[in-house]
Amino acid sequence: MKNIRMKVARTEMDLSQEELAKRVGVSRQTIGLIELGKYNPSLNLCIAICKTLSKTLDELFWED
Repeated sequence: MKNIRMKVARTEMDLSQEELAKRVGVSRQTIGLIELGKYNPSLNLCIAICKTLSKTLDELFWED
């Protein structure tokens, strides 16, 4: 399932995939794959992304 919420949060903060990747310590490709729903990030990576985007785990990663 695509992670549209993460992409929206990233673009609202005016961050490119590359900028977010640098802040959380992964490659741009990893961020792209997470947004496409083709990569399941570790909990530590999810937390780092949430902190960077000022969102909670529920807001970005919880499926309804």
